[in-house]
Amino acid sequence: MKLTEEDLAAVDQRLAASDAARVAAYPGDRSDRQPVHTVYVPADRFVAQGGPDLPAAWGAEATAALARHAPRADDLAHACGLDVEEVREVWGGVVAKLETEPIEDLRVDLEDGYGTRPDDDEDADAVAAGRALGAAVAGGTCPPFVGIRFKSLEGSTRRRGLRSLDLVLGEVLAAGDLPPGWTVTLPKVTSVDQVEAFVDVCGRLEAAYGLAEGRLTFEVQVETPQAVLLADGTAGVARMIQAAAGRCRGLHFGTYDYSAALGISGGQQALDHPVADHAKQVMQLAAAGTGVRVSDGSTNVVPVGDAHAVHAAWALHARLVRRSLGRGLYQGWDLHPAQLPTRFVATYLFFRDGLGRTGNRLRAYLARDEGGVLDEPATAQALAAFLLRGVHCGAVTADEVTDLTGTDLATVSGLATRRVG
Repeated sequence: MKLTEEDLAAVDQRLAASDAARVAAYPGDRSDRQPVHTVYVPADRFVAQGGPDLPAAWGAEATAALARHAPRADDLAHACGLDVEEVREVWGGVVAKLETEPIEDLRVDLEDGYGTRPDDDEDADAVAAGRALGAAVAGGTCPPFVGIRFKSLEGSTRRRGLRSLDLVLGEVLAAGDLPPGWTVTLPKVTSVDQVEAFVDVCGRLEAAYGLAEGRLTFEVQVETPQAVLLADGTAGVARMIQAAAGRCRGLHFGTYDYSAALGISGGQQALDHPVADHAKQVMQLAAAGTGVRVSDGSTNVVPVGDAHAVHAAWALHARLVRRSLGRGLYQGWDLHPAQLPTRFVATYLFFRDGLGRTGNRLRAYLARDEGGVLDEPATAQALAAFLLRGVHCGAVTADEVTDLTGTDLATVSGLATRRVG
């Protein structure tokens, strides 16, 4: 060996700053729970539909839709073009999910779904929604993840949006602590400066309400061309993640605003349009290794009307959910209670499919068993993350993971956490 210790030390010194910067920018993927969906409900409708009782009401409405249009597993399988035996296997779990946890992530909407209203009306709705959210937290009916979407930081809506955020936050805190899964959605982001400004707003709100530094987090809604590609040719979402200074928890795709901004006609706007796929791939590249999660958007074709219309909407939704999962997008948006059955059926089927193969491969990796597939650490991380996501959403049990892998869930969780060293 001709390289001396002095030579190696020189390389370490040369790359020290780069190493530190990379670790800071890419702390690694997280293994904590990611909701499989976000449910958007306009603020006034959230209060009118029961506030703290809304998740249970959505679950009941989803169950009623099944009873009306697909009372048996076989009926739903035929409606969606799914394998009957596979749907039968997950049917009981899906029915239980609708009863116990129909909404994993709730976003009370004061933006597009709510619309533009007189200031006095929005003030009243923001206060009422904040009180209802506080009551849900205090009463234990709040979903695991919750927050609001407020109007954007564009000049015309900036003060209105921040006022509503402040009003909601004040009412929730008046009822008790913020729930652990609290985060808010920052929509229509068009510049890195807006993200930096909102980081400053979060700090000011934390100081005003006596919250710990860093307690307030947000998701960037990617629905403008600038979020994907800035004027200088750089990826907006990549710079926005860094500008968020650790407060950004997710990138959420806005299907229809983004597609419309690129000139896609209304009849062609969809989750699986090529322009949507491109945007989401950029989002995934920007978020990889940062700990920021990526969420797909919504489909505006909802299961209402006669049986034929409901079945067609279910088939579309199930296909799109499965498509997103296969592309590494483990979260999406749901806009109507009747979308919940196909959200969970498609998700459960995805995690049940190949469960045995995944567990056996991870068992072989842990045992250093050189079988037919030689998995590398990165693949082992992906296998572990797959199992962990299945447990988090209820598609897989912890006992199943232990039986398949020969190790406990804590070990699997450790493998699922990828760090950049």
